[in-house]
Amino acid sequence: METLNVTWDFFQNTLLGMKWLNDLVGSGLNSLGLNTTNRWVGSVQFFVYDVIKITLLLCFLVFAISYIQSYFPPERSKKILGRFRGIGANVIAALLGTVTPFCSCSSIPLFIGFTSAGLPLGVTFSFLISSPMVDLGSLVLLMSIFGTKVAVVYVIVGLILAVIGGTVIEQLRMERYLESFVLAANRVDLESPDLTRKDRLAYALEQTLSTFSKVLPYILIGVGIGAIIHNWIPEGWVSTLLGSNNPFGVVLATLIGVPMYADIFGTIPVAEALFAKGAQLGVVLSFMMAVTTLSLPSIVVLRKVVKPKLLGLFIAICTLGIMIIGYLFNEVQVLIV
Repeated sequence: METLNVTWDFFQNTLLGMKWLNDLVGSGLNSLGLNTTNRWVGSVQFFVYDVIKITLLLCFLVFAISYIQSYFPPERSKKILGRFRGIGANVIAALLGTVTPFCSCSSIPLFIGFTSAGLPLGVTFSFLISSPMVDLGSLVLLMSIFGTKVAVVYVIVGLILAVIGGTVIEQLRMERYLESFVLAANRVDLESPDLTRKDRLAYALEQTLSTFSKVLPYILIGVGIGAIIHNWIPEGWVSTLLGSNNPFGVVLATLIGVPMYADIFGTIPVAEALFAKGAQLGVVLSFMMAVTTLSLPSIVVLRKVVKPKLLGLFIAICTLGIMIIGYLFNEVQVLIV
């Protein structure tokens, strides 16, 4: 058991958390005659460390996930989902969302394709909720910052929210609130050509470069905001606004997160800094979920596909679910941190 614990600690702190990298960056700054206890230098250390760490993890994870995803192109995903009915289909759709490293906006074209292919509306909404919120990459990054328990519980509750949200929409039979062009779209061929290993590796590399180029601005912005929070905003401010003394912290974090737009890789550094300053775990995760699932740009794009009543229901389900999850995390924070 002791050997297992040592191995896991090495995996958690050295491979994922990269604590050695933070020390290396600090030593480099010190060798330049800079004092890392200075706020400005501390901000630089936080920025350089987090950007390098997230970049390394991101590129490795996206490459691996994209290789896996090459076995599940949209056409094959449609075929898989078409075999299931009822809540089982919602579960499979939510799980498929975890192997598709898309943000909320880029998930919508797949949502359109799934719907026009004749899949149940609730099933496609389960995918739409889980795809940006929960993926294998976010699981590993969350493990590197918040630990295994928090990461696993986050993924589980995200999948539950996706399944419940899709099931509710399915039961209410909201198909009439889709825009007509979606229902009239031509169905695509469900067959896809087999790829060689070389093709899959090339696809994974292409996806890695494409994804990294897209999310790099959000990583830089997110880490920059995290560095400011970490080194410049007094801990008492964060604790007062988002700590246990404010019962509306979850609501505030969710409402703040909705208008924003960032990939989860850009959101995690902000969450890390808020948590380090005393924000409650549920508040931090509510903010992350709101940013990745209900960003304003994705809502605008989704409005082109669905009518206001269905859009409003989707927003209400996600918002209420995120807030409930946030308060639950606050209640069990002591047990899982």
